[in-house]
Parts: sequence; C-alpha cells; structure tokens
Amino acid sequence: MDFRIVSIGTLSSHPNWNEPNEVRTGHATTTVIKSEDAVLLVDPSLPAQMVDAKLHERWGLRLSDVTHVFLTSFDDDRTRTLDGLTHAQWFMHEPEIECAKQHVSEALQHVERDDELERWLESQLQKLDGFQVPEDHFLQGVDLFPLHGHTLGTCGLLLPTPKRTIVIAGDAVPSREHLERLTVLPTTQDIESAQESMKECVDIADIIIPGRDNILLNPLRS
Repeated sequence: MDFRIVSIGTLSSHPNWNEPNEVRTGHATTTVIKSEDAVLLVDPSLPAQMVDAKLHERWGLRLSDVTHVFLTSFDDDRTRTLDGLTHAQWFMHEPEIECAKQHVSEALQHVERDDELERWLESQLQKLDGFQVPEDHFLQGVDLFPLHGHTLGTCGLLLPTPKRTIVIAGDAVPSREHLERLTVLPTTQDIESAQESMKECVDIADIIIPGRDNILLNPLRS
C-alpha cells in the first residue's frame, strides 16, 4: 500500500479565520491509494478534468486508471468527479448511504415548483444507488474507520503501516486549526459524536489526512 495527496481541500469559509460568509469554492482533500492491483481515489472533489490532470502530476496516473472510489461522507462537494468515474466501483459506509438516501428523499418530497432542484435531487439519488458497501478490511493495507458525527455515517480509512498509523479522516478532522483546538465544523450533524471521533483520530493516528487541509502530523506525537 502507498498513498499520495492529489489535491488539498479548503473550506468555503473558515470559522477560525474570521470568515462568516463563503469567500471561496469549498472542496475536499483528495487522496489516491495504490494497493496491489487497485487504485483507490478518496473524496474526489474537483471537476473530473482537473482531477485527471492532478493525478498525472502527482503519480503519472489518469482518471481512467482508478478502479475504486471511496467517499468519507456524501457531501455535495465530494461528488463533483463522479461523472468521470463511471468505470470505477464506488464505495461508501452503509450508514452514510442510508442516511443520505433518506435525507435526499425527504428533500424531494418538499420540493415545490423548482424543476431544477428536483432534477438535481433525483440525480443525487441516482448517484447513491451506484454505491456499494465495502468490507471492513477494504483493500490490502486499507481498513474502514467509522468517524460518525460530521454526518451520521461519516467513515474514514485507516492505513496501518509498520512505522506509522495514517488516518484519512474526512471532515471528522477538517483542518489544522480544528485539530489543534479540537473543534468541529458548525454544520456537524451530531456535535458530541463528532468530538469523540476527533479524539479517536488523535488517539490512534501518527499522521492525519484532514478533510479540508494538507497532511498533518498528530501534534501529540510529533
């Protein structure tokens, strides 16, 4: 197993930078993992053409080389690349699939006289139908690491290596500032669970790949 960061994510507004309103386009940190014959793309968040270019820059890969996709949570800005990844297998933690389907279905029931929104919600349901439930031992050297809180089914990935333990945390650990202050996003669905999930990351990980920032060393171990 080996991994690299494809692109570094960002928040549309960073609460720790005194940004009350959206000042940029938010997107998630995207990671690529090679495990035996599999090429796994985690949280592909930019338009497909941009991710293809960045994969080529980082590791000489193309989007067509990707065999597996994993989303840590079903946020809108984690699905931008999916239309360019129809050849790959899509995976997401089962509780996240079920919660997301329920949320989108409920939103559809309350749409009134907005054809564009209705079409978008229907497209989200179609995407959700394309996801499979991964095994706990996902790939060689890649295990599921449930981190519920940001959404009710948020799930990271654990990459245990001989020397270091790496956690791809998604928005369970959004950024350096959130990790240093042990704070969660204001959009978090279950604050208490999210705080416990962040503590789990700190307890187990030497290296944390956050949801919206560059790779971080655990401040309690560095």
